[in-house]
Amino acid sequence: MERAKAKILVVDDTKTNVEVLEGILMDEYDVHVALDGERALKLIPRLKPDLILLDVMMPVMDGYETLQRLRLIEEGKDIPVIFLTAKVDSEGEKEGLSLGAVDYITKPFTPSLVKLRIKNQLEYKFHRDHLAELVLERTLSLRQTLKVMLMSLGALAEYRDNETGGHIRRTQIIVRMLAEVLQKNPKFYDVLPNDEVVEQFATAAPLHDIGKVGIQDSILRKPGRLTPEEMDQMKGHTILGYEVLESATFELHNDPMVIVAAQIAKSHHEKWDGTGYPEGLKGEKI
Repeated sequence: MERAKAKILVVDDTKTNVEVLEGILMDEYDVHVALDGERALKLIPRLKPDLILLDVMMPVMDGYETLQRLRLIEEGKDIPVIFLTAKVDSEGEKEGLSLGAVDYITKPFTPSLVKLRIKNQLEYKFHRDHLAELVLERTLSLRQTLKVMLMSLGALAEYRDNETGGHIRRTQIIVRMLAEVLQKNPKFYDVLPNDEVVEQFATAAPLHDIGKVGIQDSILRKPGRLTPEEMDQMKGHTILGYEVLESATFELHNDPMVIVAAQIAKSHHEKWDGTGYPEGLKGEKI
């Protein structure tokens, strides 16, 4: 499928310069115009240009200030900017490049050079964007694989226990619901700042009993009441699960989902009144 015309925003207060650039570029590109930096900054979030041609010398807000403010806008932080200038001195060029400009085009414009510089920068941008898409796709794939593995490990712990089937799924649903409610409470904003973190808690929840894999079958599957000694061993599944998952965080480069899983494994038997285990935490210290 043929790629749509790249969008170029020309920012220049001199209409003659704008008309010259439109004549050079309009056959190959979708050209838009802003006659000053302020208008350009307002236009960019909606237009989302692929490249900006920005005049250095403009009244009120020059090209350098416009570029500085552009980089503070989410939609503008990665857009390649080529400065337009009547002359390039080493200090001015150094300042522009340090602010993030990718190139300079000098006036009067030479059509062939203008087209070549723009073509080179756009090709680089499209390759960079494609690479970013591939990285994102791979990251999402790995994230999904990790989620499936976590669910599978949780199911393994459930398989060894005599608890009612579907326990881990119910736990996951409840944890997600609780996290969504707490997310709306300003007190928990630092812990649950966005939906991605809520999903991390929900995904990690099935591993809360992973430590039971290390508990003897004679205790784990005992139909009657456990002795005090057996109960102490059973309580140890919280620490076992925590230690296993904590060690995994290093291999997984401190993946936040696994860190959350380790915390849940350790603390899911704590009680509000402090009678839980393993640390007997109370209230909001849990």
